Amino acid sequence: MRTLLQVLKAQLAQGEAVVLVTVIAASGSVPRGAGARMLVTKKGRVCGSIGGGAVEYQAQQTALGVLKDHCSYGREYTLNHEDKQNLGMICGGRCNVYFHYISAGDPHVIALADQAEECFAAGEDLWLVSDLAQGGTLSLRYKSDAQAMKEKDSDGEYLTHRPTRWQKDGQDLFAEQICTSSTVYVFGGGHVAQELVPVLSHVGFRCVVMEDREEFARRELFPTAEKIILGDFNQIADYVTLGEEDYACIMTRGHAYDTVLQAQILKCHPCYCGVIGSRSKAAGVRKSLKEDYGLLEEELDLITTPIGLPILAVTPAEIAISIAGQMIMHRAQRNGK
Repeated sequence: MRTLLQVLKAQLAQGEAVVLVTVIAASGSVPRGAGARMLVTKKGRVCGSIGGGAVEYQAQQTALGVLKDHCSYGREYTLNHEDKQNLGMICGGRCNVYFHYISAGDPHVIALADQAEECFAAGEDLWLVSDLAQGGTLSLRYKSDAQAMKEKDSDGEYLTHRPTRWQKDGQDLFAEQICTSSTVYVFGGGHVAQELVPVLSHVGFRCVVMEDREEFARRELFPTAEKIILGDFNQIADYVTLGEEDYACIMTRGHAYDTVLQAQILKCHPCYCGVIGSRSKAAGVRKSLKEDYGLLEEELDLITTPIGLPILAVTPAEIAISIAGQMIMHRAQRNGK
């Protein structure tokens, strides 16, 4: 989403009108779910995707018409060969797509893109909200807005991890979290960590690496990490603050370090805590964490070990891919995708 907003700003600044195409609802078997977006100018699609294939092609054609008419609206696509408005696909499903016309040089959207970029750079929680009742007008909401809405509304939370649409008091709003403050803390800077961090960074995770050995806490080993910390694994609270939005990957050089890290990290209740190691090792560590450190069963259940998807990975690079895949799946499940 960061790239999409950067491209949107650039196109507007260059004097191009743009249509922001957004999937606001989807059901059944469809290429992409709610929150998928693309930008279309008179030259065609310039950034993003709503899934490719017939749906995307038809949406691009519709967007070109929106550019001519200067009018925003929504349209539903049915992926069913029996429907009279079918797209020639038999997978079965529906997606509701909104076409938001944005005029060239729009100062509001350019300013919004600048504000969003500041949040991306700072790693702050941020939601993009489209007012569908007002032609798709865009606005930004922050973590303080989410907390206020949670306290104010008894109907439920509107600004969540999941793309959400709600209609209330004459409003028809679609909100998607486009930036999160969550961070992946990688404890240990060995071979697997060196393969893992660039993969995670490439798919949108913000990574911080912590090591207790100076030779493994060097910037050249982790050029894509946001921060590299040389510190004491026995006192991680002196260096980092983990929250419920954060991920932890524990891959140190020894079982003792892994255990003492888990004892500290699990008390913070991160959304994901993956630990390298065998099942036999995990059983012994679990017993120690319970008996020696007093951790509760619900805290121990946060541990994912062996870390990664079971793809028979052997090399550090393969293990990194398995871990990244598992974390992508975990993130998608949290985001309702």
